Amino acid sequence: MSIRSIRDVAAAVRGRRKELELSQAELARRARVSRKWISEFEAGKSTAELGLVLRILDELGLQLELNKNSEAVEGSRDRDGVDLDRLLNDLQAAESADARDE
Repeated sequence: MSIRSIRDVAAAVRGRRKELELSQAELARRARVSRKWISEFEAGKSTAELGLVLRILDELGLQLELNKNSEAVEGSRDRDGVDLDRLLNDLQAAESADARDE
């Protein structure tokens, strides 16, 4: 499964918890977090602590794997239509030219 947001992780956790027929309270007890934390996380809490998320994943027999996504790196420049590296280089070149002209 490709994860692109904390909501994706939360949905995977909720699905796996239900698949294992665990209540939020039981998962919380096993992972040593509060039931409220589980509830908020499954609702997509964007500030969930990574260490706790990893603990939950471990309890559910899930693992997180990171892979390079070169399309995302290249696509991020095109998505907003601004190449910040080029913009900064152009600005520095213009400042250097102004300094030489003075």
